This record gives sequence, structure tokens and C-alpha cells, in this order.
Amino acid sequence: MDIETFRAYCLAKKGVEETFPFDDVTLVFKVMGKIFAITGLDNSTFTVNLKCDPNRAIELREQYPEVQPGWHMNKQHWNTVSFEGSLGDRSLKELIDHSYDLIIKSLPKKIRQEWEQL
Repeated sequence: MDIETFRAYCLAKKGVEETFPFDDVTLVFKVMGKIFAITGLDNSTFTVNLKCDPNRAIELREQYPEVQPGWHMNKQHWNTVSFEGSLGDRSLKELIDHSYDLIIKSLPKKIRQEWEQL
């Protein structure tokens, strides 16, 4: 999956915005103001930090060399995923969806209700 496909996939999700809160090369995708995906536009390889259930994160890291502990993130809850490895688009989309869904589930009830109304 290339960065434009990744970007379009993230932006098609309900309640998502793209921002550059840290600098002009760190692209961040948020749902209802909470981060679910981060990528560096100046990296030599296309990687994305995605939130992940801690137990699943360990399993993914053991199973796929493309999945590593989240760089500059809480390594228990975030993975850095290479989008240039052998993981297909279907698997990458599932990892994006998982990250997005974890954030939705963690939203306060009021914010989640706002999201549902979008």
C-alpha cells in the first residue's frame, strides 16, 4: 500500500481528520481528536505507527518482521508497521481498522455518541 492509498483509506473513515501537530513532516490521523495513525513523510521507508491491543501486538511482532514495537510510542500499545514489506493491503487495512476501532471504544460516552451521529 502506498502513502496516497493509506491516506485515502484513513480519511474515508467516519470522524477522521489529518493534522501535522508536531512538525511539517509527521502526518497524524485522528478520530474525534484522538490519534490512531502516525507516519513520517521524510522517512526513507513507509512505516506507520498504529495502536494495537497489547496481547495482539506481541503476537503480530512474533509473526511478522514488518511489525515492530512502536517507535517513539508506548511500545505496549503501539506498533510500527512497515507498509513496504510482505503484508498485503488486506492485512494493512485490518491493522488500520483495529487501531481506529480501539480509539472509538476508548472515547468517552458523550464523544462516542457525537461520533455515532456523524
